Amino acid sequence: MKVVLDTNVLVSGLLKAFSSAGTIVRMISAGSLTVVYDARIISEYRDVLHRPKFGFKPSEVEALLAQIKAEGITANVQPLQFALPDKDDEPFLEASLAEKAILVTGNKKHYTIPTNLNIQILSPSEFLNLWQRENN
Repeated sequence: MKVVLDTNVLVSGLLKAFSSAGTIVRMISAGSLTVVYDARIISEYRDVLHRPKFGFKPSEVEALLAQIKAEGITANVQPLQFALPDKDDEPFLEASLAEKAILVTGNKKHYTIPTNLNIQILSPSEFLNLWQRENN
């Protein structure tokens, strides 16, 4: 299943291993999910996950990013025809649209989009419910 992960999902998953986001991070590590990304997304992941306030080991961050890049899909994105309230969220939506991937975010309200885009934007728990339904 192809997913685009908002950075907040990775942060939450690494901080709270037994949360819904933590389950998603474990699924990535196990190769159960295909992460869709582009260079801007990887750059944001790297910048945020290396912030000292989180205390993540740099080697573990780089290992996770290497796995995402090795097993994921680089999206051939097109610019949005509209603006999101936060421009920093646009790469995630662009990647999701390019690969018809589910966008998983802890901040669904940041993605106010036209209904005709036909893209799924789910919270981590909503995504896990969908994944379980489709894989049982």
